[in-house]
Amino acid sequence: MPSFLSDLTKVAKSNVVILLSSILGSVVTARALGPEGNGIIAGLVVYPSLFMTVGSLGIRQTVTYHLGKGIFSEAKIKTAITQIWVITAISSFFICSFLMKNLSSSGDNWMWIALALVPIPFNLFIKYNSGIFLGKNDIAVFNRINWVPSLTTSILVVILVGICSLGITGALVAACFGPLLMALILLFKHDFLRAFKFSVEYKIIKSILSLGLIYAFALLVINLNYKIDILLLDKMSSPYELGIYSKGASLTQYLWQIPMVLNTIIFARSATSSDPQEFSQKVAQLLRISIIIISLASLLLFVFADGVISIMFGADFIPSAIVVRFLLPGVIVLTVFKVMNTDLAGRGKPWISLKAMLPALFINVILNLIYIPLYGSVGAALSSTVSYTLAGLLFLYFYSKEVGIPVRVILRFSKKDFIVIYKSMERVLAKYAG
Repeated sequence: MPSFLSDLTKVAKSNVVILLSSILGSVVTARALGPEGNGIIAGLVVYPSLFMTVGSLGIRQTVTYHLGKGIFSEAKIKTAITQIWVITAISSFFICSFLMKNLSSSGDNWMWIALALVPIPFNLFIKYNSGIFLGKNDIAVFNRINWVPSLTTSILVVILVGICSLGITGALVAACFGPLLMALILLFKHDFLRAFKFSVEYKIIKSILSLGLIYAFALLVINLNYKIDILLLDKMSSPYELGIYSKGASLTQYLWQIPMVLNTIIFARSATSSDPQEFSQKVAQLLRISIIIISLASLLLFVFADGVISIMFGADFIPSAIVVRFLLPGVIVLTVFKVMNTDLAGRGKPWISLKAMLPALFINVILNLIYIPLYGSVGAALSSTVSYTLAGLLFLYFYSKEVGIPVRVILRFSKKDFIVIYKSMERVLAKYAG
């Protein structure tokens, strides 16, 4: 438990930096560009974001699994994923540019499309290689890989958008430099240059991709469930409605930073756990704690949504408060999936998530097609919360069956549930008091 709490504290610090950086960038772009400008950015970045899921091929998860289980050496895995990266970076760039040109409402602006595409190869390189550190349980370096690009991007957003008033172009330029900086750090400081070799690691590549493609498909379905509303709003509504929705959705998704603190550790330890049943009991405990915290935070956000949005984004975004209130119930229920899916993915079983997410995605698409023409951003929020609720409940059932723990046991609260929080707070307070 002490090492778990130590890792928990490290990840929490990293996620605080990521969260504050994201909020800072979001506030600056909201106030500088207004709902319509933010809607255009949301419509532009959604395609690279989704294609990153496909292009990533589940490499990070698969590398974590292979390295955690000691299946291949670190040096050979590095070489294999570097060779995969060269192919996927090039193909992802061109395929995504074709999709954006033909599907995005801003597809006629080649400069914006190019800027939205530039981060793809760097983000892929970071994501592929971060699995190395996660597989070794090197949480400190893994955290740095996550927060450095986020902080760099937010600082540049302040400079280019807030101070220099470069608008949408400035926001897209800022998004390029964070991933570029981290990719360079990995190449030179962590000695990834040696991984570029001409001898092809066929066996390792085949093993990584055979499981990775399953991860990739599962992640694609999961991310489509989060992004399909933005894709359909981009096609069926206005940039204003998309801007209102994207800010409301981003505010609720900040709540998921709570289980995300746990997810990194859960995945890494699930991949190396010698007693999966005992570990799943700990994951269930962490789920119950997350639900309590997120429910309390959601209640506060529901009550004070108007004031929070007005302070953060400005009066023009007040309609986003309705979006927030419609999304919150689904966000709470989907916490089940956010926490527990990482356990099964760490065991090399990503396909379990598809049993819950495919039906939820189907419902999400149908409801969006019905409600977006009628209610715009509010219709998208209603569709998403129904989909999230269905996905969370279905996954709870399938997880229970997979790990052999009854649903009533997973959701049964006890005093022991708060030991993790208490000891973590005690550890942090002792550290800073000292």
